[in-house]
Amino acid sequence: MYFGILLFGVFLWMDAHWIKRLVPNLRAEMNTRMGKGPARGFIAALILLSIGMMVIGYRGADIIPVYTPLQGAGHLNNLLMIVAVICLGAGSSKGQMRTWLRHPMLTGVGIWAVAHLLVNGDMASIILFGGLGIWALVSKYLINRAEGPWVRPAKGPISGDIRLLVISAVVFTVIVGIHILLGYNPFSGSYA
Repeated sequence: MYFGILLFGVFLWMDAHWIKRLVPNLRAEMNTRMGKGPARGFIAALILLSIGMMVIGYRGADIIPVYTPLQGAGHLNNLLMIVAVICLGAGSSKGQMRTWLRHPMLTGVGIWAVAHLLVNGDMASIILFGGLGIWALVSKYLINRAEGPWVRPAKGPISGDIRLLVISAVVFTVIVGIHILLGYNPFSGSYA
């Protein structure tokens, strides 16, 4: 049952995010019938529902081992997670780092997914992290196809990058704290 909830949550996440790219007429019709604000609210509600389903499905799913993560891979996971958090924030940054990548947030999700697959070899992890990693890759493709060549944004002040790094350090610390509260110490070197 929980695997079904998890799978449905991942697919709902993908569908809610891709509706604009894959079925633009449906999205336009939603705007016409509901109005732009309510249509956005409906999509946001679907995304929140998908997150809830992914959390419930992942936490409730039985542990079915598929592969054994390498001992000590937790250290690489931590390094990748620092990079992922910085990438996630770079999309909203006003500094120079935001000009390094076309899709910093989606790149951050991809790095996050790979980092977690390094330390979690069970079926639920493959569905969750693998699914969201695939979503990030396909989303990049869909955006690039629709928008064409990237126009690199103008570089902002270095103070924007310093702010990004400070906020990323705080966010990473909070993420570590949440993982410790859930019983997964990221600094143990391995989660297996």
